[in-house]
Amino acid sequence: MPFTVTGTFEDGAAYQVRVTGQADRPVVGSRRAAVLVDLQRGRPIPLSPTGPVREVSATDEETVLAVLQEYTRVRATGPGAPRQVTLPGGR
Repeated sequence: MPFTVTGTFEDGAAYQVRVTGQADRPVVGSRRAAVLVDLQRGRPIPLSPTGPVREVSATDEETVLAVLQEYTRVRATGPGAPRQVTLPGGR
């Protein structure tokens, strides 16, 4: 189910995206966030500090959210988002 994510990049730039679960456009609303997710496709990412670890997939909303949590400061998630878990490093 699509949901929104609001956050900031390490340089302070704010973003808001809609995580779609679609293979061709996993996130819509921020080109920078879309590129970030695309660069991580196929790489393993933990869904929580203790796992499980899954490969990032454009159609897997949990792994897309995990990428955003790992590389940005997620401030809020909208209705329908998987449960948010703080990853090591406090992000």
